[in-house]
Amino acid sequence: MIRNEREYRITKGAARRFEETLALMARERASSKLTPEKQKLVREAVLSQLEDLKNQVRAYERLKSGRRRHLQAKSIEELADVLIQARIALGLTQKELAERLAVKEQQVQRYEATGYASASLERLAAVTRALGLAVTLSIPLPKAA
Repeated sequence: MIRNEREYRITKGAARRFEETLALMARERASSKLTPEKQKLVREAVLSQLEDLKNQVRAYERLKSGRRRHLQAKSIEELADVLIQARIALGLTQKELAERLAVKEQQVQRYEATGYASASLERLAAVTRALGLAVTLSIPLPKAA
């Protein structure tokens, strides 16, 4: 998942390089030392990577557009991604969130890079408040044994 503008630029650049690689492979197909089967495998691998990068770029651009009005975490493990997505959808930078939390930007970068693994429940609550989020939880209980 792309978390900030720097990662967005890096990902777009990587996608551009994969597209250039595909074009180069197409031009040099006849002179390649690889067998046609290996050429096909390499092409499929490059296409797979390119598609993954393009999906990440599209997802980030959708969030940045501000059109998403609802985010959902299906588990507690997904909460970190939803908090990052919410920040992006609200048009806040990591620096702006850090200012709202009265911490350094690097702390928010670390939280997001590690999926808020080191953040306390209190900190997660502070992040949700800083983002102005209303978090609702639905916890289905397992059937009694």
